[in-house]
Amino acid sequence: MRIEKRIIVITGASSGIGLGLKQIFESKGDVAIDISKDGSDYQCDVSDYKKLEEIFKDIYKNYGEIDMLITCAGYGISGAVELLDEEATKKQCDVNFFGTANACKYAIPRMKKNGKFILIASATALFPIPFKAYYCASKAAVDSFALSLRMELSKTKMQVTSVCPGDIKTNFSKNRVKIYDTNERYGNSIKLSTEPTEKTEKRRMAPEYAIKKIYKICEKHHLKPRYIVGKQYKFFNFCRKVFSTNIMNKVLTKIFYKKSK
Repeated sequence: MRIEKRIIVITGASSGIGLGLKQIFESKGDVAIDISKDGSDYQCDVSDYKKLEEIFKDIYKNYGEIDMLITCAGYGISGAVELLDEEATKKQCDVNFFGTANACKYAIPRMKKNGKFILIASATALFPIPFKAYYCASKAAVDSFALSLRMELSKTKMQVTSVCPGDIKTNFSKNRVKIYDTNERYGNSIKLSTEPTEKTEKRRMAPEYAIKKIYKICEKHHLKPRYIVGKQYKFFNFCRKVFSTNIMNKVLTKIFYKKSK
């Protein structure tokens, strides 16, 4: 147990990685505050920026300055770009990117001088895959935002990092909005490429492993600009540095684009 309790704000802590992190911090004696649609502390869709701002004001009023913000709130949508509904794809970006960006915006003036921002992006921010274009783009935006915010706060003692985990065995894939609408251009490839299979399930990381790794990142004294969680994704990142974008794109297409038979 800690002698001095820290105030940890976590978006999306009602399930998955966010919930796991909340439980660890609380077991160490910290105060972990959940902001999510089904939040145990504050119920809010993070894309509702006006309500989100009021929540951060209330947190500051009731708990004082924030020690750490961890942005886990997010979800996925899959399908072919030309066949996805505009409102659905806009919502994807509103939650994943603007929900993260606005949480940081409202936390900064209420953060301790040595506070930390842990922004959960995704390995797909670095290795985009077919039929998940909007999810990949929203997470790439989070990763880029983290790097920019890190530069903006470089004259302070605040630290910012982007965490890019690979596939984890949570309900994330199960809860992903899957749009299998197709045409002659794609045939059955959309469903084959995005539907979880026994083979893909085996490749996913155990949630306990991912949570432990991310918690260790949170507790580092000096944060790097970016962390990749998952051995195979670290290997992909090494390949990304060695091979051209064209080659990597072809390799990822071969792995993740399943052709109709």
